Amino acid sequence: MPLLSMTAVTARDLSARYDDRLALDSSTFEIPARSLVAVIGPNGSGKSTLLDLIAGLTPPASGTIEVLSSEPSAARDRIAYVLQATSISRTLPISVKEVVTMGRYASIGMGRRLGRNDRAAVDRALEQVELSDVAGASFHELSGGQRQRVLVAQGLAQDHDLLLLDEPLIGVDLGSSASIEASLSEDVSLGKTVIVTTHDLGQAMAADWVVLLAGMVLAHGSPSDVLTEENLARAYGLRVVRSGDRFVVDDPAHQGTDELHVHLDRSIHLEPPGTDLHR
Repeated sequence: MPLLSMTAVTARDLSARYDDRLALDSSTFEIPARSLVAVIGPNGSGKSTLLDLIAGLTPPASGTIEVLSSEPSAARDRIAYVLQATSISRTLPISVKEVVTMGRYASIGMGRRLGRNDRAAVDRALEQVELSDVAGASFHELSGGQRQRVLVAQGLAQDHDLLLLDEPLIGVDLGSSASIEASLSEDVSLGKTVIVTTHDLGQAMAADWVVLLAGMVLAHGSPSDVLTEENLARAYGLRVVRSGDRFVVDDPAHQGTDELHVHLDRSIHLEPPGTDLHR
């Protein structure tokens, strides 16, 4: 089903709670369709909660959220969600291709035979993450980065207009990272919307749209508008200085020099004033 709206997600005064804990404070934001979106913020800032709200897995405590021009629950069959800690038991003998094929069950149902389109979608997803050559291998014999690529392929193989990924690049090697990033860019070029949580400011800078969180949505928009020194200071509680396309934490305990740095005394260090025990 093609996307008719240019907005994939619209939220107004949206908040979420887990029991008595406020996981996301009142937030109003939009996410454009057909774009690569980075959701960034410190640990506990509400990144995974935001994905759960979009996927319809967590109901809002207040406010409203519209996903693909409908309620999240009504859009669920158009959303693919790749969790950060997807667990497949090591006692289960399963091949790479079988793991990716599991992504088709959402649309065809468990136990149903795959049709030509289903098989083509699985093969295409494996090709996107550059794992066609190990399709028959055991999932458990792959490296951590390769396993993560398989899980991304499982999401890509689904019939979806919106792909949600919770930190898909965490702990993966450079080769796997490049393969995943290329496959996500290809998905966007096909008219999909891809939303990725990340801790990496460099990855956020490369996105089309950024949502910055710190218990609530602090800012949303283009990377240049959102990833400012002021916004990052509000989110992380540190002064962050931008240098070209990189960000550096401006640590008052360090004074820059042309070669090494001078380590100034501060109370958190267990060393006498005027000495440096880090040599």
